[in-house]
Amino acid sequence: MQPESCDVLIVGGGPAGSSCAWGLRESGLDVLILDQATFPRDKVCAGWITPAVVDLLSLDLADYQKSHVLQPITRFRTGIIGGAAVQTEYMQTVSYGIRRREFDDYLLNRCGARTRLGEKFHSLERTETGWLVNGTLQAKVIVGAGGHFCPVARWLNPEKQSEHTVVLAQETEFQLTSEQLKVCRVQPERPELYFSPDLRGYAWCFLKGEFLNVGIGREGEKQLSAARDEFIQFLDLEGRVPREILGKFKGHAYRLYGLQKRTIVDEGVILIGDAAGLASPQSGEGIRPAIESGLMAADVLQHCQGLYEKNQLQDYQQKLLDRFGPWPDKPAGSIIPAPVRQFLGRHLISTHWFTRNVLLGRWFLQQHLPPLVRS
Repeated sequence: MQPESCDVLIVGGGPAGSSCAWGLRESGLDVLILDQATFPRDKVCAGWITPAVVDLLSLDLADYQKSHVLQPITRFRTGIIGGAAVQTEYMQTVSYGIRRREFDDYLLNRCGARTRLGEKFHSLERTETGWLVNGTLQAKVIVGAGGHFCPVARWLNPEKQSEHTVVLAQETEFQLTSEQLKVCRVQPERPELYFSPDLRGYAWCFLKGEFLNVGIGREGEKQLSAARDEFIQFLDLEGRVPREILGKFKGHAYRLYGLQKRTIVDEGVILIGDAAGLASPQSGEGIRPAIESGLMAADVLQHCQGLYEKNQLQDYQQKLLDRFGPWPDKPAGSIIPAPVRQFLGRHLISTHWFTRNVLLGRWFLQQHLPPLVRS
């Protein structure tokens, strides 16, 4: 039986993979997306996108919100877990709450690529013309877009890397009843962010329409469950969410950018999104860098003229470094030293100026980043 063939095989159908395929839709290349999940599928994520992402993907918000949750965000409630909260308000919409199962499915359906869903990646073999995947799929170049546990990324980076560059997260999301909505103190247009005193993680509560998302993430944290339980106790004491909905949490992991070098290109292979470890080191934001990296990869791939050699794919790596900053010469520890974290936790997080301009404006909303210019 002759293997199915394509020019570009994207392993992973999330925002990175679908954005890469969308960026290649007019390139003339035959693009196929392989994913072990069937869509729509649940994804652990607080779930919001900035206006910059909307513009980058040319999203029609009026069309999107006809059948999907789209929650405008104009305010934030932030603070240290157990401490006083700071209220920050904006004159315009600064972000939009989305449900990842809906958003990812929407992007995948509109990207224009062929798909093989519900099929797990289990083998990779080099051939004279490119790669043979699962013994049944021939590709000239492979794009690893399968998130933190992407098999292509693990094949390219077989060595064990420092846990200090990895964030572990857990979340739960429920559709609230009318009675639960009445007692829920989280307001739809105002997500709530609560930081641990050492700033090695934060938790969130986000009401999007009738769906309440509650989660927590910790940097290099092995005992995440204990931190989660402490946060649930805090929410219970504050009476901010209906206690009965905080049941089973789902787990996830992602790698922070700029703390450790990582191989992201090789002969006929390229990594994007969480597979490349691009999450923001301050906020863990991963959707925007996933989409930007997917589009940058698409720009490079369609100029390779069918020859996907390592030296040509290095252009993509340089684009990432120019966009997100350099890698360290040696593995780094925490991006913020512990004494500084303690100082920030005690003082700056409680101030309105720091919260608006640094914590929210720079770390979470990334308002300092200029729009991505595609080649």
